[in-house]
Amino acid sequence: MADLTPVFVLVRPQMGENIGAAARAMLNFSLARMRLVDPRDGWPNPRAVAMASGAAGKVLDHAGVFATLPEAVADCAYVFATTARGRDLTKPIMTPERAMEHARALCAQGQKVAILFGPERAGLENDDVVRANAIISIPVNPDFASLNLGQAVLLCAYEWMRQGTTMPPEVVEMARTEFASHIEVEKLGDHFEQQLDAVGFFFPESRAEGMKQNLRNLWSRMALTRADVQTFHGILRQIVRRRDPL
Repeated sequence: MADLTPVFVLVRPQMGENIGAAARAMLNFSLARMRLVDPRDGWPNPRAVAMASGAAGKVLDHAGVFATLPEAVADCAYVFATTARGRDLTKPIMTPERAMEHARALCAQGQKVAILFGPERAGLENDDVVRANAIISIPVNPDFASLNLGQAVLLCAYEWMRQGTTMPPEVVEMARTEFASHIEVEKLGDHFEQQLDAVGFFFPESRAEGMKQNLRNLWSRMALTRADVQTFHGILRQIVRRRDPL
């Protein structure tokens, strides 16, 4: 069965450390297919291995090395180029989110997809970009648009994994408790009202009903756990003991 993940192609990378950082970023998001085109300092590169740090070294161990870009993408059906160049070329320009959505659809059909990343100094040249089907444009500060190679790889790898994850955008860690029931929150509200009434908080009387409603509304807006409710009850009981000692 074909590997249903894209190939990340580093075109003429210059520093071993950046190749290693790219490998780490890829493995962080379950990607392991790397290809190198004419790395400046040759291959293998001990600085890349050191930067890859442990498990990500396997991405480098299996990286393909090619003399030219056409060789590196010869077996690919669709190629993305990450670049701020190429605006004078007629091509689709996609955000990383849209590009990885499209990449997933293509990979699911069994097509090989490549994503090109240019050298650190100036990025991909137009001669590289013309070989791509589409451009990935990462939204950055226009006054400082330069991204480190590892950062660009990480952003695309993150979007790839995010497109395929079922992780909800927000969860609450309950820490050995559970949310309080409606009746438990109601009783807490009763307890507060009783004690606040006892110290004359609801004054003047003409505004008392509105003040109580505001407090009830406050409690209903709060996602209280049973532990929270018990804590508030305990606070009130301790205040009463201090105020009205036996």
